[in-house]
Amino acid sequence: MHDSVFDRYREGNSLIHRLDPRVKVVVTVGLILSNALLPDGAWAAFAFSWALVLLGNALAGLGMDFTFRRSFVALPFALVAVTAVFSLPGRALFEGDLGPWHLVVTEAGVVRFASVLLRAWLSVQVAILLIATTRFPDLLHALEHLHLPSLLVTTIAFLYRYMFVLTDEVLRMTRARQARSALLPGRRGGGTVSWRARVAGNMVGQLFLRSYERSERIYQAMLARGYRGQIRTLAPHVLRGGDYLFALAALLGVLLIQLVGRL
Repeated sequence: MHDSVFDRYREGNSLIHRLDPRVKVVVTVGLILSNALLPDGAWAAFAFSWALVLLGNALAGLGMDFTFRRSFVALPFALVAVTAVFSLPGRALFEGDLGPWHLVVTEAGVVRFASVLLRAWLSVQVAILLIATTRFPDLLHALEHLHLPSLLVTTIAFLYRYMFVLTDEVLRMTRARQARSALLPGRRGGGTVSWRARVAGNMVGQLFLRSYERSERIYQAMLARGYRGQIRTLAPHVLRGGDYLFALAALLGVLLIQLVGRL
């Protein structure tokens, strides 16, 4: 169950899977920055950027709609930009009153809002493709190679690994609670709402204490096994000719996106 919840890697032997993780990280960041730098309303450039994402899906052997089906989870977070519809000046498309406010929907605001949604949607798809084709230890090692601060890399590694630890603790505590909650015929088990709230609060406190104690034990075990603040991997991570060619092709694609967006 943990793998399906947290681990999004998809096993494969495609061109994208075989690329050096440093190249994949740099290309991913480059495409995200390219989307962010596109001017509002550059629909052709957004379409070309999406075509590159679909090409990446195909080269990875994941199916053309792999990232598309998983990307909509990020759209609700981009809805915070909905205020741009009313705040930007321009030709009015719609006017109305909402309580004490007089709202005017402008053409420039709609274009800005749609552009923000597309930027977020495309960037999430690129990130999904990176995670689906790169093992997490290789991704961390690539971040180290790219000179990301070691403290930040270590924090990301522990955050990822402790999600599994915390999930195990929560499942055990939940099973213990269910075993101690009487289920009477025709009634819900677990007592009143106040009782449930009190038990939930106790579980949160116990989870914190157990996690803290377990983290100390794990850290001492890591030190005993030679951990010195550096994440190691058995993968050689040697840049080959194909990696350089792919990076060059991706760079040309980013430049072409920017060119199309400014024509």
